[in-house]
Amino acid sequence: MGKKRVQSRGTRQVRQVRQVRPKNVPVPAPGGDQRKQREGYVQTGGMLQGYAPELVVRIGTIAGAAALACVLVMVLLILFLPYGWLVKAIAAAVWVVPIAFGVSFILPGYQLARKDRKAEPKLVQGQLLGASEASTSLGLGMLMVKTRGGTEQYLVTPDKLGKVPGNQVTVMITITPNLRHVRSVGVMGQRVVGRPDQPVPKVLERLRLMPIVTPAALATAAIVGADAVALAPIQPDLVHAVVALLAGAALAGAVYGVSHLLQRRLYAEVQSLMPGGVR
Repeated sequence: MGKKRVQSRGTRQVRQVRQVRPKNVPVPAPGGDQRKQREGYVQTGGMLQGYAPELVVRIGTIAGAAALACVLVMVLLILFLPYGWLVKAIAAAVWVVPIAFGVSFILPGYQLARKDRKAEPKLVQGQLLGASEASTSLGLGMLMVKTRGGTEQYLVTPDKLGKVPGNQVTVMITITPNLRHVRSVGVMGQRVVGRPDQPVPKVLERLRLMPIVTPAALATAAIVGADAVALAPIQPDLVHAVVALLAGAALAGAVYGVSHLLQRRLYAEVQSLMPGGVR
């Protein structure tokens, strides 16, 4: 009888951690809630949320160099394109598109990363609810932790996820205050259950690339469409400029349409993989 009581008590202590739902996958919600989610997403770095501040600063530096290269190309087109000023202006203006994408996507995270490099990490303690290698952020997994303020989700690098067991234990996490980058993960209590490997679905790997590939494809399409026509010998200059502008807009619009349909299809596939999802 003594052995049976010990075994039953141990059985009650072993509780499997439930799977974590990938972050940032659209879920039907009222318009106000979606707006608050978008604002919170931007305030924590947007697509750079969860990454190390040092990495984000390097990305920002590379993006700044790329922006200077775009400005140089604009100057060369204005100086040496053998057509009128209107055609030159259209050919040069499309190079603003990649700069605008870089400013909107990278600059907010870069500013937060510079703050985080000087700020003290915050300590978060709570009960581990779940862990997963899957998230919509490239190279990051997820932790779900129940704290005093409610349930929180954190993007975590795979090497830190390897320390997380499969039972509900107390965890201590240090995060940067702005980008919410997880510096360290500590486990308190007995590690009863090993957490099985969770391979990332192929569809989620493709979805992770969409925030990077889509702006790059749009900018490339606008530049190729406009500048290819701008280099062609078309007269008069007004027609030349209008055709170049329409070509760039049409090619970029086609890329946007294809990417939008592809993104919706990927979201539908991801949601079908979730518990209770439509299959």
